[in-house]
Amino acid sequence: MNLPNLITLGRLLCVPLAIWLVLSHDLGAAFWLFAAAGISDAIDGFIAKRFDQRSRLGALLDPLADKALLVSMYVTLGVAGYLPNWLVILVVFRDVLIVGGFILVTTLAHVMRSEPLFISKLNTALQIGLIAVVLARIGLGIPDLGLGQLLIFVVAATTVLSGGGYLVRWGRGIAGVEEDR
Repeated sequence: MNLPNLITLGRLLCVPLAIWLVLSHDLGAAFWLFAAAGISDAIDGFIAKRFDQRSRLGALLDPLADKALLVSMYVTLGVAGYLPNWLVILVVFRDVLIVGGFILVTTLAHVMRSEPLFISKLNTALQIGLIAVVLARIGLGIPDLGLGQLLIFVVAATTVLSGGGYLVRWGRGIAGVEEDR
């Protein structure tokens, strides 16, 4: 257990607090907690790379903390009525599809590449942006000037493209066309 892993664990442990803040309609505090989580993600990554403190635990814990926070925030903001249910279902389904599909394909076929697709990285950044915009608009009273509505549709589009990209990758992997890594 090194410093980057402790920071990541702290981020993971903030998930229940973030959920509680949203459900308690304290979206201003939820915004700042979400911002702190984002900063902590950058810090733990910087420390791990800069000071050669990368570990297998960190490689598993970091994306788990990120996904736990993002999925929890989408579900909670959906339940609270701040995000459309169809978008929440789409985002959660894509994440379940990616995790389940990766496990299934690697079990049935062989070890496949695990690094995310570019569209997936873009989708994650847009998902984070949408959460920040929603929390800032409602919790801090910052007008979004239509950005929130635009992000809803862009997040939906990149979610579908990302999920489709993984389906293609897995199909290629099963067919033996995709490279192992």
